[in-house]
Amino acid sequence: MNELPNCPQCNSAYTYEDGSGLLVCPECGHEWTPGGETDGAEDAFVVRDANGNILQDGDSVTIIKDLKVKGSSSVLKIGTRVKSIRLIEEGDHNIDCKIDGFGAMKLKSEFVKKA
Repeated sequence: MNELPNCPQCNSAYTYEDGSGLLVCPECGHEWTPGGETDGAEDAFVVRDANGNILQDGDSVTIIKDLKVKGSSSVLKIGTRVKSIRLIEEGDHNIDCKIDGFGAMKLKSEFVKKA
């Protein structure tokens, strides 16, 4: 049988491989690529929503707080759904998206939750 390595974070022996080729630890929730450098995994760009869920390009999110739009008198209301987000690394806003009725916009991940 194929032996899987222990978790690099908590050293759990109960790791498993998910469908996308990542190894997952069910005890601490750590995900890593098999045979990959564990030191580089902490430096990878990861964006989390207000609840701690990992966001990826193409996800849909919901705004959890009324947000004032800079340079406009408009407000993004709580519960506004944003489809097909794109994650960006530069700057303090890490989500690039297009919102119906507002246009292109950048958001901070701390004000959204995964839909």
